[in-house]
Amino acid sequence: MKVYVTRPIIETGIELLKSKNIEVEINPENKLLSKEELKAKFSAGYDGILVLLTDKIDADIINNSSSNLKIIANYAVGFDNVDVAAATERKIFVTNTPGVLTEAVAEHAFALLVSVVKRIVEADKFVREGQYLRWEPKGFLGPQITGKIIGIAGLGRIGTMVARIAKNGFKMDVIYFDVKRNEQFEREFNAGFKELDQLLSQADFVSIHVPLLPETKHLINEQRLKLMKPSAILINTSRGPVIDEAALVEALKQKTILGAGLDVFENEPKLTLGLIELPNVVLTPHTASATNEARAAMSRLAAENIIATLSGQTPPNLVK
Repeated sequence: MKVYVTRPIIETGIELLKSKNIEVEINPENKLLSKEELKAKFSAGYDGILVLLTDKIDADIINNSSSNLKIIANYAVGFDNVDVAAATERKIFVTNTPGVLTEAVAEHAFALLVSVVKRIVEADKFVREGQYLRWEPKGFLGPQITGKIIGIAGLGRIGTMVARIAKNGFKMDVIYFDVKRNEQFEREFNAGFKELDQLLSQADFVSIHVPLLPETKHLINEQRLKLMKPSAILINTSRGPVIDEAALVEALKQKTILGAGLDVFENEPKLTLGLIELPNVVLTPHTASATNEARAAMSRLAAENIIATLSGQTPPNLVK
């Protein structure tokens, strides 16, 4: 059995595969493979291919796969980068790595929130540039977090963990939007269910945790940004295209909202013109899951999905 890995990952999963006498080949250059390079790998006779969310596996690539290929193991929770329907048509399993990066991403969402509110990046730059000459009573003012309203858009594992941090750590009031109500969550966190437009108009901080689907692309657009409070802060650790980035740039310029923290971007790694110049946004390079524990667990889960498939079993994290 042979498996190809499109980029180097933490060795946990690689060692697990090798322990099952599975031959593993890893792209040694740690660079994105082009579509033609991916196409060549998919047709090369591997039994499984471990891909990253930056690999766009479309129907053209899948339809040119070798008959040996049994699984596409995605090293991510989201799987919008893989044409699942095309893979299913070819009887190729598609798997993901859910549940193991919940804490890491929730922590990062709050790290972005705190960084924006406390103006950490601006203040750090101010000190490093030698501008800190005295204490200023009006220097780097921002809103308090404790006791404010946080709006969670998308109540999956990560959204729930963000709510837990907000409620237990900062005594915040929690409101949420999801495609269905969760009454147990409402009881546990004394949380209020809101339609999205209501949530945006009421929340002091909005944290986005929805998957990227056709109906969630530009879920946050120009009209919805205008619903938010001028003092509100928007955080996104889900997928970039959920926010109309050009509209967000304009909203930040015009102070329609106070600030934003983004770990994902609409056309990453490219940024919308003007975003990088704005002082009221904190930007990180899709690193929300970048803890040693989360990335090792993702590696292990991807390997377990492959091992199960190549053993003739249904993988534990099959995408349907």
